[in-house]
Amino acid sequence: MSTVTSSVAFRQAATFNRLWEQIDPYVTTDQALTARFEGLLRQHRQFGSRDRRLYRELFYTTVRYWPWITTQSGVLSELSLKLVVWLCASTAASSPLKSALTPDWPELPQSVAARAAAAVAQGVKSATEPPLPAWFRAECPESFEPPLYDVLNQRSPLWLRLQTEDTHRVAEEFSERGWSWTVSTQLPSAWKMLVEADVTTTDAYQNGMIEIQDLGSQWVLAEVGIQPGEHWLDACAGAGGKTLQLARLVGPRGTVVAHDIRSKALDELRERSSRARLTNVRVSAKPGESFDGVLVDTPCSGSGTWRRSPHLKWSTSRVTLATMNRFQDQILARYATFVRPGGRLVYATCSLASSENEVVVRRFLDQHPDFEEIAPPQIVLAGARESSPGRTLLPSLFDTDGFYTVVLQRR
Repeated sequence: MSTVTSSVAFRQAATFNRLWEQIDPYVTTDQALTARFEGLLRQHRQFGSRDRRLYRELFYTTVRYWPWITTQSGVLSELSLKLVVWLCASTAASSPLKSALTPDWPELPQSVAARAAAAVAQGVKSATEPPLPAWFRAECPESFEPPLYDVLNQRSPLWLRLQTEDTHRVAEEFSERGWSWTVSTQLPSAWKMLVEADVTTTDAYQNGMIEIQDLGSQWVLAEVGIQPGEHWLDACAGAGGKTLQLARLVGPRGTVVAHDIRSKALDELRERSSRARLTNVRVSAKPGESFDGVLVDTPCSGSGTWRRSPHLKWSTSRVTLATMNRFQDQILARYATFVRPGGRLVYATCSLASSENEVVVRRFLDQHPDFEEIAPPQIVLAGARESSPGRTLLPSLFDTDGFYTVVLQRR
């Protein structure tokens, strides 16, 4: 490596350390830590796009392996900084830094256990700690065993959902940009990008032909057996990923009413719905009718998304879950009243915590004997864990986020 390249790499490492010093005090308290970090990046207008990609990768790596990282007054030690660089993904932006700071470190192993052993050999004694919160073992024991343990501590892929039958047009544009991808064999509407790509800059995205949506998120509705012409309520619609999917499933003769208490999220939903040219979506502040189906994609701890949001591992606790449980009980009971007799109630979370999933549904069924669990009308992703009640899609199965879902029917 040239002296100039090495000098740039060490300067980048020092810059990241200064950035991290401003983040470190909030790791265990701020659930919007990524937004805080993005705000820091925006303050440095001298950073180019390559710099920002590098610092984001170092940030996510530091948070992902937080128990292994040691700091003094928020500053990363020299060994900790080398550890972060060694653990981060090899990209065009990070490779020079790896060569400069960790030339004598071994090649990065695939498994967390092997990484821990290699880190300990380099003097990182704290690498014996699992990069998952200890309280989570009782909620999802298999998360501490391979293969889930390894997958939960890896970067998540970018999944897309196609909103067009003209897949050739989308593929042609991606090919022109030199992008590679793979199509889910179980759900052909789901494409996984194999390279870093800003799909929002494509004509396909601008024309509503694709949406960013994890395969696991798509799975939640794909197995419900939604029929064209049905009338559905998306009770916790948020920014509308599943709302748009619902709208395509019910077709132009069906309708989807989207509701959420977060007005900003609904503004984004309106924009996405318009971009997708969907005319069967209606936003309602106070839905008052009954529906063929109600989707309750409830707010949760987000443990199923720890791959893409690793900061949530350290700002979430048992107290967080207890608070969420009260909301989940209330939300599920409230929106169950909108299900017509014979209609379906779909409860879903992006959580792997049993107290937010099976436990919530068991309480609901005990208190609402007019509802019963039914088997998914169609199995799309075979292998999801039977959670009794419901099913859990573990991230290690199809390289997705983690999701729980159950289909209930009103007698």
